[in-house]
Amino acid sequence: MDKQLLKQILRDNQQEVVRYKIEPREFNFDTFPCCVLVGVRRSGKSYMLYQCIQQLLNEGRQWNEMLYLNFEDERLENFTAEDFNHLLECHQEMYGKRPMLFLDEIQNIYHWEKFARRMADAKYTIYITVSNAKMLSGEINTTLGGRFLTTEVYPYSFREYANVHGVSLFPNDLLSTEGRSAAVRYFNEYLHDGGLPASALLPAKRNYLSSVFQKIYLGDIIARNSITNVAGIRILIRKIAESVCRPISFNRINNLLSSVGGKLSLATTIKYVEYCEDAWLLMRLRNYASCLADKESNCKYYFIDNGILNLFLIDKDAMLLENLVALQLFRQYGHDAANERVFFYNDNFEVDFYVPEDELTIQVCYSLRDEDTLNRELDALKKLPKRLACRRRIILTFDEETTFTDQHGTIEVIPCWKWLLEEYL
Repeated sequence: MDKQLLKQILRDNQQEVVRYKIEPREFNFDTFPCCVLVGVRRSGKSYMLYQCIQQLLNEGRQWNEMLYLNFEDERLENFTAEDFNHLLECHQEMYGKRPMLFLDEIQNIYHWEKFARRMADAKYTIYITVSNAKMLSGEINTTLGGRFLTTEVYPYSFREYANVHGVSLFPNDLLSTEGRSAAVRYFNEYLHDGGLPASALLPAKRNYLSSVFQKIYLGDIIARNSITNVAGIRILIRKIAESVCRPISFNRINNLLSSVGGKLSLATTIKYVEYCEDAWLLMRLRNYASCLADKESNCKYYFIDNGILNLFLIDKDAMLLENLVALQLFRQYGHDAANERVFFYNDNFEVDFYVPEDELTIQVCYSLRDEDTLNRELDALKKLPKRLACRRRIILTFDEETTFTDQHGTIEVIPCWKWLLEEYL
């Protein structure tokens, strides 16, 4: 690739990074010198790099010590793995110094992982973003193994969402009627519109969310995997959206697809689901009580952002509330390929979430005002301690708060917005 063009792109990218006004996120780059940020498109991975670079500039570092390149730039369409060396040469010719590397959406370059490993072995500080979970699995993970720290980037947490709207959610602020009302108002907005950073301040978010979904759907799923059955994938996503909160098997998904979109093999259906997971659109939750085979084939699926999920739902606030709780648990405990930290429990009765390491049990219910609903939620939480260790049992609601006691201790009923802020209260 032409080096003069590369130098121009490097300079353009520098100006782009400095120009952006960044709302600092609750994220600290580890002291580990090599880091890979993974997550769905528009979750804020690039802004994380911007935040780090701007912080370094504010501390007195100069661009001669840093190299930032965004591989989504159409001018890099012909960039190949061989051009990585040209990139280093360009920086050396421009500044005469060895740079820290900030490489955005690097998965667009075939064999990028070999360059990343070589830079790590050469003791470069290197930060990378990728939008495809599969990029860090299998063979590529083996190639990078032990050299890079992987960090998952999610859309805004509720606290981050409130911060960009100028709403303070510290304990003293929530004591007032006005402060509490603001928290509930913005939580309701967050519940329906999600937390993609670029959409947070938009007055009308649906068009933007639809465009992001189309980019994930057409780019990261259809084009990346050379899928010809475009309608089949769309129907699959819609059917899974309608099944959020409920376990759904591959066989059932296959039957639903075959009934409305033509006959598909079970193997094809499984691959379609995996493509959606690889693109970080869907996140899988396994049943703690199941055998290994059932753990893999009969799971719950949640969407990476409530705003995207809400594109497919009408008046389904209970589903949105549970999806939001799942995202917070994934944000807190991580969501790797195995996901051996967060589960649901289903064995004659169902509990929405179980976290073994903290012996944490959570039910999600939009409202407990109906007596039958209350009894059902309490019954499951009363049964589970007879089978599993349960240090803390919670029912998360939209706005109700109380406690119940039984022979196993206390069951807390907490508004979801307050639970999302627990570490700060």
